[in-house]
Amino acid sequence: MSQMPQQAAVSKCPSCEEPLESGDRFCGACGYDLSAVPARPVDSPTLAIHGVVPAPEGVDWPVARDSDGHGHPAPVHAAAELPGTDSGGSPLPPPPPAAPAAPAVPAGAPASGVRFDRPGEPDEYPLQAPDPRMTAEPAPVPGQPPAPEPAAAARQFAPAGPAAAEKVCVACRAGRVDDDGYCENCGHAQPRERDHMEQESGPVAAVSDRGLRHHRNEDAFSVGCTALPDGAPASVAIVCDGVSSATRPDDASLAASRAAGESLLGALPRGTHPQQAMHDAILAASQAVNALAEEPATAREQAPHQNAPACTLVGAVVTAGLLVVGWVGDSRVYWVPADRTTPPARLTEDDSWAAQMVAAGLMSEAEAYADERAHAITGWLGADAYELEPHTASFKPDRAGVVVVCTDGLWNYAESAEEMAEAMPPDAAARPLHGARVLVGHALDGGGHDNVTVALLPFPAPSQGAGSA
Repeated sequence: MSQMPQQAAVSKCPSCEEPLESGDRFCGACGYDLSAVPARPVDSPTLAIHGVVPAPEGVDWPVARDSDGHGHPAPVHAAAELPGTDSGGSPLPPPPPAAPAAPAVPAGAPASGVRFDRPGEPDEYPLQAPDPRMTAEPAPVPGQPPAPEPAAAARQFAPAGPAAAEKVCVACRAGRVDDDGYCENCGHAQPRERDHMEQESGPVAAVSDRGLRHHRNEDAFSVGCTALPDGAPASVAIVCDGVSSATRPDDASLAASRAAGESLLGALPRGTHPQQAMHDAILAASQAVNALAEEPATAREQAPHQNAPACTLVGAVVTAGLLVVGWVGDSRVYWVPADRTTPPARLTEDDSWAAQMVAAGLMSEAEAYADERAHAITGWLGADAYELEPHTASFKPDRAGVVVVCTDGLWNYAESAEEMAEAMPPDAAARPLHGARVLVGHALDGGGHDNVTVALLPFPAPSQGAGSA
């Protein structure tokens, strides 16, 4: 979660998200101490890591779907597909056995009186009062057996339980989920598709999670792989973080990540230099976010105090010999070499108040990051941005490694380059999806106070078809 500079003071309690007044020192709802601001760890990317880095235990997520091998992203995992537990930590009960399928209705037969109301679908057969001529018992015919008793299900005007095509609650596995995402039986809120997402495209992988404190995931990502005009492989990752103090931050991050990813995957095969392609992709993302602010005048009149949707963006392009990064905001890119005896590095500089104070020599890092304005961003994508200044940089690493593209939901728990390298498993280059899961688990184990998104790109870009193990 990033903050606008005009929203430097905390607008919501970090613990319970209760709205706060300017000058509050404690949350009026839960008593959270708002003056406690942790100091920023010192980032020393030139120091080597001593000792052997243990491999953190991974999270037992299901295996992600493979890509189609042509650079097109595979579908993400929906949250409902993940295994769950109840509030006591016990596995959820298995779903009830499916009811036997109803026999097919012959063509031209009259529709039964059963009505299935599904959200967003018109009622093609509105329920009407039965015609007494159609429901009266027919008189017995001499010499013929009596007509069979109609099935009980055919006489019902509403199903006793949720229809097979309707969404079933992940908690009680019995109730129907209403249009608002709550179970009509137990009232449990259902996980949304963006609560946890995983995607793997060739050698690139990304994982995004809502975290443990936020009610929705305002991060988004886009990953893919393609080929340059000479046939050399290229990997792409874009990660966006919605600005929570802005309107519709989740829409902003999604629009930006999609626009930037599509721009890169379209420009690189045409021969555009990767650094120029990254610059153009950031501009395309900015236009996509700006378009979200173009709403009818009536909507602005109803909510005059709402500001424009906004988000940050960070991305990377990896080829056989070149690494290009681009960013606007405070999301970051880290370089972690495969040889852990050589130093890792952070490749981006935050567009934030604290970074500006340190760069100007006005405050030390410890002082700047202890200030309540530390994470107020000075650059973002949005119609109300001061002036868009896309940052891009190119590197030519002399050894193999892994590029980490992430939001502050991760680097808040592994801020220095050494901490990021320590948190990442040694086999992340060969298993990028597993490595991304481990890093997200590291942030959740640390508290998960924000949305967490990370993408991993092995360097150099492997040939097409060499994906995650």
